[in-house]
Amino acid sequence: MDRAEIDTDDLLKLVLLLVVVWLLVEIVETVLDVAFWLFDAIPTLIGVALVVVIALRLADRI
Repeated sequence: MDRAEIDTDDLLKLVLLLVVVWLLVEIVETVLDVAFWLFDAIPTLIGVALVVVIALRLADRI
């Protein structure tokens, strides 16, 4: 068998596999970006929650 002899179906399977791996890497990268954004936003969210709790306490809603 010569190195240049490769079946078209095998080549298409290889390309499909590479595209699937590429898409999975993009999805993981997006999920990690969202997770890091949430971790960065935690102090702000805690501050907002404290302001809401204090405002509700002062308004006798709690």
